[in-house]
Amino acid sequence: MHFTSEPRLDDGVIEREFTIGEIPGILWTPEFTPIPVPLILLGHPGGLQAMRPRLVARARRAAADGIATATIELPGSGERAPLPGVEEARTDLRRALTAQRPVDDDIIDRLVLPLVERAVPEWRHTMDALLSLPDVSGPVGYSGGIISIGVRLALVEPRIKAAGLFAGSFIPRVIVEEAHRLAIPLHVLLQWDDEGNDRQAALDLFDAFGSVEKTLQANMGGHRGVPAYAGDDAARFFRRHLT
Repeated sequence: MHFTSEPRLDDGVIEREFTIGEIPGILWTPEFTPIPVPLILLGHPGGLQAMRPRLVARARRAAADGIATATIELPGSGERAPLPGVEEARTDLRRALTAQRPVDDDIIDRLVLPLVERAVPEWRHTMDALLSLPDVSGPVGYSGGIISIGVRLALVEPRIKAAGLFAGSFIPRVIVEEAHRLAIPLHVLLQWDDEGNDRQAALDLFDAFGSVEKTLQANMGGHRGVPAYAGDDAARFFRRHLT
């Protein structure tokens, strides 16, 4: 891990950009902490700089609870090299949606699984580096999308103790099967009228989760209509399980 910017303070939050190999990322830590702090990994759909304002808002909320947060750029996003075959799968997806045809499993697998298979090892490598820092200790949570990445990462990574997932569509069947084996506490956010997501697919995945403690928070409104109190509820979930 190489820090590429000097620590910058913003409302009591220390922000540091870093790289791990070719992977850029950002770490946010609370300014005043007497002991090493827990960590939340902030997932997002790719395009780190475009997502940055929203990620900073989530980081500030966590820092107020004494929790560090970090994120990395996804494979194939930002200035990173494209993933082989994914753009072709994305084109096939657009054609199917335009023609109002069902999106078959082959398209979903070609679109999502290469990203999952690259992103999950990168997240684990990032965790190794972050947890070696003197001011970050764990336990670790995962928050955000893409939901298939979150499911796989939470399943294979024992250091993740709780996950807050953002409901999404186009979930490979193998990820649904893996969801049955997931046992950590889950908090799933679903926008009921999300124009870009299949509500039934999100409900089916939630039903598949094997966790004894799992909460589905469904709010009316579209993709950008998430109410402010939904963030407060997610913060309470992570406080309960990480602090």
